[in-house]
Amino acid sequence: MKKYLISILLTGSLSANAQKIFSVPYGSQADVKVYVVKYESQADLKVFKVPYESQAKGNDGNWFFTKYPSQAKKKIFFVSSESQADLKIFFVGNRSQAGWRKREKLYVME
Repeated sequence: MKKYLISILLTGSLSANAQKIFSVPYGSQADVKVYVVKYESQADLKVFKVPYESQAKGNDGNWFFTKYPSQAKKKIFFVSSESQADLKIFFVGNRSQAGWRKREKLYVME
């Protein structure tokens, strides 16, 4: 029974931090305003879009884009100017490349 409870607690804590994202059409609907930079060195966070929700665990840059806003942990809006952004991201081609470049921005996605 103890192992079962620990398993439930661990599973719950992992899913609570999953980066499930929904892209909203208006900035006023967003929790976070995001700007996509041209170069990896300019990013706060390197992001990899995972194909399955179960792969988006923790706040590590592996994002799963949900179909509906109610399924997401964070609603984001892509801005056209870097100065409007809360977070600058760079999309990477490999899951192992995802992660924070500037950990001081970590709070934005928590």
